[in-house]
Amino acid sequence: MSKMKVCVIQPYYSFDYTENDRCYEEMVKLLDQCDESMDLIVLPEYSDVPADQPSKAMYDASIVKYNADILEKAKAAAVRCNAIVFVNAAFETKDGYRNTTYAIDRKGNIVGKYFKEHPAPSEVKTAAQGGNGLDVTYSYEYREPYVIEIEGLRFGFMTCYDFYFYEYFARLARQNVDIIIGCSHQRTDTHATLDMIHRFLCYHTNAYLIRSSVSLGLESPICGCSTIVAPSGEVLVDMKSQIGLGVAEIDPSVKYFKAAGFKGAQKSHYEYIEEGRRPWLYRNGGAAIVNFDQYMPYPRLCAHRGFSTLAPENTMPAFGAALSLGAEEIEFDLWPTKDGEIVSCHDNTLERVSTGEGKIYERTLEELLSYDFGVKFSEKFEGLKIVRFEEILQKYAGHCIMNIHVKPLSYEEEYPQEIMGKIVALIRKYDCAKHCYFMLEPDIHLRQFKAYAPDIPICVGHMWGDQKWKIVDRAIELGAEKVQLFKPYFNQEIVDKAHAHGIRCNVFWADDIDEAKQYIDMGIDCILTNDFLKVSNALRPYIAEKYGK
Repeated sequence: MSKMKVCVIQPYYSFDYTENDRCYEEMVKLLDQCDESMDLIVLPEYSDVPADQPSKAMYDASIVKYNADILEKAKAAAVRCNAIVFVNAAFETKDGYRNTTYAIDRKGNIVGKYFKEHPAPSEVKTAAQGGNGLDVTYSYEYREPYVIEIEGLRFGFMTCYDFYFYEYFARLARQNVDIIIGCSHQRTDTHATLDMIHRFLCYHTNAYLIRSSVSLGLESPICGCSTIVAPSGEVLVDMKSQIGLGVAEIDPSVKYFKAAGFKGAQKSHYEYIEEGRRPWLYRNGGAAIVNFDQYMPYPRLCAHRGFSTLAPENTMPAFGAALSLGAEEIEFDLWPTKDGEIVSCHDNTLERVSTGEGKIYERTLEELLSYDFGVKFSEKFEGLKIVRFEEILQKYAGHCIMNIHVKPLSYEEEYPQEIMGKIVALIRKYDCAKHCYFMLEPDIHLRQFKAYAPDIPICVGHMWGDQKWKIVDRAIELGAEKVQLFKPYFNQEIVDKAHAHGIRCNVFWADDIDEAKQYIDMGIDCILTNDFLKVSNALRPYIAEKYGK
């Protein structure tokens, strides 16, 4: 096939939930108007929720009422029109509904399902949080962009919120798609904004966009804009806020090429920019990147100072060994040097872990680099140097969660502002803010870091004296996201209290298997361990059996 006739359906959408039936019936009437001249038909997002629903219960009820019906009608339209049909409706799993675009061939068979790559906040939030609580579990797992081939054409997909992730455009472009199917709402964007997004997407991916949305009323300046756009960015159909069908003839084999720079060879825009891509300039990405701390499942293990029974603690070999063996989280300690650099070491003195003497913060980086930080652990690590915080980030940012223990120079005075600024700046430089948290001990430091970088979580550390049993009370007062319990100064009541206030519980530490299992039974969220492989091998099956993970 070369040329084909494509159709986008744009029905009326109401914010009055009592018009749900009317909106559905009018959408179906538009589908019935499609005829045998059409080769491809696209319906809007949430065709089984055709009007706004004020609660999750009503949202679910609409799906129950219309889901099977719209899928059957879409299949019937595919057969009647001898067309490929794409319809967005819920797909039910054991964990709930997924925002799904169904691909239906000309014989009425479902031949593919696209699950929205970027579920919107309203879809992720639970009913208690004011959302619709969809099943979004799949979206936290690495996978390539979903592409299906029908009749020799490669189809890619974007649904509503997906259109805002411009970095995804380049990822999709690499799939060499011919047509992008967009079942969408985008109820807050102006027509001018939508036009800009659509044209840029097609120009960037060298693909046609066939996008179906809904009309909020003929006079509405937002939403709508069901569209058909060519790879060159030429708009063939833009329905603005009209209600009805938008139809155009396209030739998917026609691509858009331009000079790759002044007097350059003819290439697609994507191929041209690939010649100049510099990966380190962009956000962390790829299969090696793990979930943000917020989404990384619990319970989990944290390699304390790295795999510190295998390699010297707080060194790159210790961190690398832990991550290679599957550690989701590593812990390390930071100190400033005399000349303002940031290095990793547990003790504030040098004698135990190196060939040096004295206080770390009384030595310059050059002095510290003259000491051996491996030979006291084993001759096999002779010549190992102290590691800078920036080196850790350069190698491992985004590859794990980092429990960053910022060591106090004083328990009574504020942490040096300049050093705090450097630590936070390095985290931002390497795009690691969502993959780390600060473990701090004095309340004065916890308040200081929380105020300076409120987006980076804080974890309350143990304090001695009359504070030994008050760690959760301190965390509640400070607005902390986590506590790091210090054995033996906690019990089940303390863990339960933390959880009741939405606070995650680390525990320092467990190298004994039975002890680690006891902590899992107590509901501890993250166990720090020095002997990562032994504890991990024992706990992973135990956690899987207990929590089904």
